[in-house]
Amino acid sequence: MTGASPDAPAPRRRGRPSRRAASEGPDARTRILAAARTEFAERGYDKTSIRGIARAAGVDAALVHHYFGTKDEVFAAAVEVTFEPALVVHTVLGGPPEGLGERLARFFLSVWEDPATRSPLLAILRSALTHEAAAKVLREFVLRRLLERIAAELDVPDATFRAELAASHMIGIATLRYMIRAEPLASADPEEIVAMVAPALQRYLGER
Repeated sequence: MTGASPDAPAPRRRGRPSRRAASEGPDARTRILAAARTEFAERGYDKTSIRGIARAAGVDAALVHHYFGTKDEVFAAAVEVTFEPALVVHTVLGGPPEGLGERLARFFLSVWEDPATRSPLLAILRSALTHEAAAKVLREFVLRRLLERIAAELDVPDATFRAELAASHMIGIATLRYMIRAEPLASADPEEIVAMVAPALQRYLGER
């Protein structure tokens, strides 16, 4: 029986990646997350794979599992880094109560108007509309990390319900303006949209 060549590569092991793999720089976790956002944006949830994310990030698939676990968890991390919940909550709530609706509308549109964040947001929205696993991730993130934190600060009855109504209003605008590109909404000036939408959001979130 012929023995293995001394130059043959060692067999790959499953499970936790080696210390060398985990320390591949400059920042493997950041690279994986950036690659995941790009993959989800370009391929959608269904066609994105852990192997594809790993290949785009230049790491082993085991390292993706090590940092994020399943594809659902990678998707959830991509959603979180795109939305930046702490920034959203601070921006929306950090001001006079009478300007709440305007701040929400302006911040939401500013994120969507930025090409750097619009692409992953479109991917997230498309994925949630067509794939239940992605929809579940988005629901849990929006409900627990965003709406519940905003609702907790609102001095109105049925705060969570009102926050969900406000979110549905803004998501509807995003769908028509950026995904379906319905005119004249798709070409309207963002400030015009803010002026029209802010009173409705204020009614949801600020009126008792």
